[in-house]
Amino acid sequence: MGKVSDHGDQESVAAKIRTRLISANRRFYANDSIAEFIQPGELESLQSEVQANLQRVLDSLVIDTSSDHNTQDTAKRVAKMFITEVFRGRYTPMPPVTQFPNIEHLNELMIVGPVTVRSACSHHLCPIIGQVWVGVMPNEHSALIGLSKYARLVEWVMARPQIQEEAVIQLADLLQDKMRPDGLAIVLKADHYCMQWRGVKDMNSKMVNSVMRGSFLKNPDLRREFLSLLHDSSQS
Repeated sequence: MGKVSDHGDQESVAAKIRTRLISANRRFYANDSIAEFIQPGELESLQSEVQANLQRVLDSLVIDTSSDHNTQDTAKRVAKMFITEVFRGRYTPMPPVTQFPNIEHLNELMIVGPVTVRSACSHHLCPIIGQVWVGVMPNEHSALIGLSKYARLVEWVMARPQIQEEAVIQLADLLQDKMRPDGLAIVLKADHYCMQWRGVKDMNSKMVNSVMRGSFLKNPDLRREFLSLLHDSSQS
């Protein structure tokens, strides 16, 4: 039996997960993964809970979902979208990433991209759509990963409510930990629909963020080479 709240209702699954996080002294910001604190079967219950709360939001917006055939299943559809699609990076473990040793002792610049980025702004939950490029300078001790794995890791990090400046650092930390290269460079360029759909409604502005680590930070020639090749690939 679940814990009973002051209102006589069974404790929500969200409350149970939150209690585990607090007990473990773990942060659970919008852009954090909390997958390890979700037990089998709870994700489906969490989705149902989100659906019920979204229905209350629609009711508060004075939308007649009982008669309006366009919105009768909106709460269900949005809850499923949040949990299993656009925010799934919070609720599912990191995808498996096969790593293999740098047997050939590769030490030349590698660039991966553009990889499509899909996320949502933490402030308004409006879409963020863009592209990311990754530059890697491996060393003989680096672990290498397959091309498709970059896209999977990008998706896992970005499929959460994000702030672009923080997202690019999260991605850099993850790749640095997985690969241990001499140098790592990441450039993220994206449209923010919180600017295009609301506020100033500027349809042309984009945000560009970069992270340079190791040899990319210390060697200006390497940094220029990366940025030049990135520019050429974005123009092709």
